[in-house]
Amino acid sequence: MRFVLFTQSLISCWNHGNAHFLRGVLRELLAQGHEVRSFEPEDGWSRTNLVSAQGAAAASGFASYFPELVPHVGFVQPDLDAMLHGADVVLVHEWTDPALVAAIGRKRAQAGQFTLLFHDTHHRAVSDPDAIFHLDLTGYDAVLAFGNALADVYRRAGWGERVFTWHEAADTRLFRPPQQPVTREGIVFIGNWGDDERGEELRSFLLHPAAALDLPLDIYGVRYPDAALAELAANGAHHRGWVANACVPGVFARHAMTVHVPRRFYAAQLPGIPTIRVFEALACGIPLICAPWHDSEALFRPGEDYLVANSPTEMQDYMRALAADGTLRQSLAEHGLETILARHTCAHRVESLMGILQRLQSRERREAA
Repeated sequence: MRFVLFTQSLISCWNHGNAHFLRGVLRELLAQGHEVRSFEPEDGWSRTNLVSAQGAAAASGFASYFPELVPHVGFVQPDLDAMLHGADVVLVHEWTDPALVAAIGRKRAQAGQFTLLFHDTHHRAVSDPDAIFHLDLTGYDAVLAFGNALADVYRRAGWGERVFTWHEAADTRLFRPPQQPVTREGIVFIGNWGDDERGEELRSFLLHPAAALDLPLDIYGVRYPDAALAELAANGAHHRGWVANACVPGVFARHAMTVHVPRRFYAAQLPGIPTIRVFEALACGIPLICAPWHDSEALFRPGEDYLVANSPTEMQDYMRALAADGTLRQSLAEHGLETILARHTCAHRVESLMGILQRLQSRERREAA
């Protein structure tokens, strides 16, 4: 089959976590013998910010990390017919320019011979609903939402049986435990400060507990304002800046544990949706502690795959226990990796996507009969 993807960026993962998953899915599709093609704007905000902050070499590094994807990535051009030519499946990510979203839908409505899917992996449907529900999705066959709570938002908006839950997952070709034993020390957090939508949570569940235990804390990420950087320094944390996602397994391998602090929209309004960092951390075999987050979709085994700290005091207790107990660290690492390999790889998600496509095609045949 021939898959065509429109995304905000595949080349850049600067403040753009969905690139992690899409890269893994495209690599899996290629491995299974499918054809893929990905289009993105040359001046997309993620790539623009990456080059501005890190230099052009940071964007060109994509070629060394993902050489098999390079021939399949192009920039959006005016000739939409050429980009869609021969496509069997077209996947449009929700950060795509609204005018392009609408134009692709019109091509599908004009007897386009492809299945057209809208892919939503963000909280904007609840945090900024106008930005999503003012999109013209006429002509789209279905919506792929990255969690049941988000899928329910689309069902209430009238999509009914044409919305499917399609979780993110780990690219286990990249995210895996180190092949040789390494010395691990301290805590690592990989994530962005953003617009202070989890500032208090980061203080309560990361900075303060680590500082109270005098545990080394490395923080990687972007969009940390000066005030936040001052807080990090005051709590003894080291801000390491942006890291290419392809280098994250090596970062995880050097640390004894990591922490997941969900953004408020995912903890409250879209419960049950983990960020992709949860999948990636567990795939790398690093012990994980989560700030309050309810796995309402039973994706994992809380308490076995990772620990859940329901208060800052409990977070501090878990950090202390993991720092001291190698057996506990090993148990969490083994169980977390086991769950990823059994249920949450990009190969699993490609299999799920194929099932969704079959259901849509069966429905189309029934409606045409």
